Amino acid sequence: MPEDFRLIVDLVLVLAAATIGGLLASLLRQPAILGYLIGGIIVGPGGLGVIKELIQVETLAQFGVAFLLFALGVEFSFAELKKVQGISLGGGGLQIIFTILITALTMGILGWDTSPIQGIFLGAILSLSSTAVVLKCLMERNEMASPQGQIMLGILVVQDLALGLMLAVLPALNQPQGGVIFEAVGRSLLLIGLFALGAVVAGIWVIPKLLQFLAKTESKELFLLGVVALCLGIALLTEHLGFSIEMGAFVAGLMISEVEYADQTLTYVEPIRDIFAALFFVAVGMLIDPVFLWEHLELIIGLMLLIVAGKTLIIIPIVKLFGYSWRTSIITGLGLAQIGEFSFVLASAGQGLGLVSRRVYLLIVGTTALTLIITPFILQFAPKLLDWIEEKWDLSNLLENSQKITNIAEDLPQQNHIIVCGYGRVGRNLVRLLQSHNYAVIVIDQSEKTVQELRNNQIPYLYGNAASLHVLEAAGVDRAASMAIALPDPMSTRLCLKRSLEFSPNLDVIVIADRDKDIELLYQLGAKEVVQPEFEASLELSNHVLTKMGLGGDKIQQEMQKIRQSQYSDFRPKQSAQEVARDLQQATQEMNSKWYALPTNSPLMGMTLEESNIRPMTGISVMAIRRFTGEEIDYPDGQVRLEKDDKLLVVGEAAALETLDQLAKGEVTIPAESISCQWLNIPENSQVIGKSLSKLDLANRFRVQVQALRREDKFYRWPNRSLDLEAGDRLLLCGSFHDLNQARREMIPINIPSLKILKEIEIVEG
Repeated sequence: MPEDFRLIVDLVLVLAAATIGGLLASLLRQPAILGYLIGGIIVGPGGLGVIKELIQVETLAQFGVAFLLFALGVEFSFAELKKVQGISLGGGGLQIIFTILITALTMGILGWDTSPIQGIFLGAILSLSSTAVVLKCLMERNEMASPQGQIMLGILVVQDLALGLMLAVLPALNQPQGGVIFEAVGRSLLLIGLFALGAVVAGIWVIPKLLQFLAKTESKELFLLGVVALCLGIALLTEHLGFSIEMGAFVAGLMISEVEYADQTLTYVEPIRDIFAALFFVAVGMLIDPVFLWEHLELIIGLMLLIVAGKTLIIIPIVKLFGYSWRTSIITGLGLAQIGEFSFVLASAGQGLGLVSRRVYLLIVGTTALTLIITPFILQFAPKLLDWIEEKWDLSNLLENSQKITNIAEDLPQQNHIIVCGYGRVGRNLVRLLQSHNYAVIVIDQSEKTVQELRNNQIPYLYGNAASLHVLEAAGVDRAASMAIALPDPMSTRLCLKRSLEFSPNLDVIVIADRDKDIELLYQLGAKEVVQPEFEASLELSNHVLTKMGLGGDKIQQEMQKIRQSQYSDFRPKQSAQEVARDLQQATQEMNSKWYALPTNSPLMGMTLEESNIRPMTGISVMAIRRFTGEEIDYPDGQVRLEKDDKLLVVGEAAALETLDQLAKGEVTIPAESISCQWLNIPENSQVIGKSLSKLDLANRFRVQVQALRREDKFYRWPNRSLDLEAGDRLLLCGSFHDLNQARREMIPINIPSLKILKEIEIVEG
């Protein structure tokens, strides 16, 4: 077969393998990357042998990582990179050094190497993590803007820079003169400095003019060609300087990110990026020899577990050292615990120089392949595992310790204020508008740079994670008039919404939804309003066009409001029941969810969800209802009536699930409309401190029900009657106004000034 035609056939086969593998992975609800890797194994030389020559495919596959890193640089920007520059440079450098030292020492002690040089070389291979796999997983989970996402990206960028140093030093490892190594390192550092200086100069004075010139042609083809040529040109320059193509592509993206044409560039490049990225992962799969893998399976699995555990234990304390929470440190450590795809390049070069044998090289390839395959699963299940551990052993204070308030403005508003979670572009505009109308505002953000800006502008702020119970309590969620959530990642948004409503079930919360499939989920979790930016832009465009066409302004506003009230249903792509159910299952998997069977003869039977008042009473959100007939109602509204043998897909903490069980069994009652509820603070000199709820017996003595208890960061719906009261506890008491006053006199000393009592009790209409 002619060589040029052979390339076309190989390319078609690789893309077909990627499509089939990715489709099967999607049907099995697994990451698409896993399908690409397995597809590569099947069509590669170690599988069916359909593709025997890998050189041409590997060359094309390099474009995949180049475009992946280029698009990431365009999207990320220098401003974002500065947020994690400390952990990136310091933490990334420490991680590489410690991995090399520990690997070399371990191999020397166990006698696995023939010389210290071999231990150092293998440590360098193990120190690299997979830029392509980690970034792809973070993008698919929309976690690029999360703290762990930014930390991983920063460390990966440093690792890619280090690869250039490693490749430069590699030929000098076999030289007897030690000075050769220092000379190679010095030369590489000088080249990096010169390249960085040139990139800054070009990014300021050359790139903007070039893109402006291309845009003036008003030709999509010419703009795309120019951008691709720029990306690959800079990538080839870094390759010529002895660094990786990927590093050059990322720097090219960063240079464009500060230009006004960045969004247009990203739109054009994304389809190319996705195609070549899939090609890259298939090419990685083709390097794997399944026969060798099977014959040495026990050894490779052992090495894989050792490497994953070792890298995790190295990275966790480093991230913790830079002030991040144990949770973020653990997720980052597990996320970077694999061996990177660029280790193939380093291992291949080392084999050519005789630093490793053929057998060791194949062991490296096999172990690397397994770590790449398990990485999507680790990133998917690590947060769930931590949630389970936190709930099982009550380790929230330990895991979330850095999510306590580390910085707080003076004179925070205490009542009827508006809380804005996230101070990005949306948050800034909202705060500016609210302050222009003299509304009291508190901003929650966990960027030091943002907090400094808030401090300079004298805007009340809290520095911390808006999804943290500590931070929400300090912000006075239970006393706020409203809350706006504009956080960068969906998981933080959902947790912030759910936990805020635990404090104040009737709080007016408006949420920004990045994805249209999150709209129903956020409404079901309790949001009063959900705004989707792309749909809002569509409405404004429609408004402008209809006005120009002569349609009356009142008529247009009525139609726009109707679309918003229908939750953009006319704008959203139609989904089948199976697709809706699948999206719902994926979203609830990341939270505490379970199917709850409604007990026989439950008092809730025959009631609508609105009448049962489940969310305010228990803190539980009902995401779906499965009937005895097999019918499933996803995202049920308040008018859906509960029936016999219903199963409810519910989201909430373990204590809230227990409360739902009590409510469904009739062990607690739903307050009547005439009943009021009061939050009551227990002062330090109260006579009820140390007494249990059963001993107080408020239900029989005063006909008052204890519906909830807030103690520091813990929230109990229908607290256990054996629980002893402590100073600072806040009780949610429900009953008639007369009965509540009697119970209050029992629990608060008479010598407390009446004005203080009024300040400590907030009345919430039941």
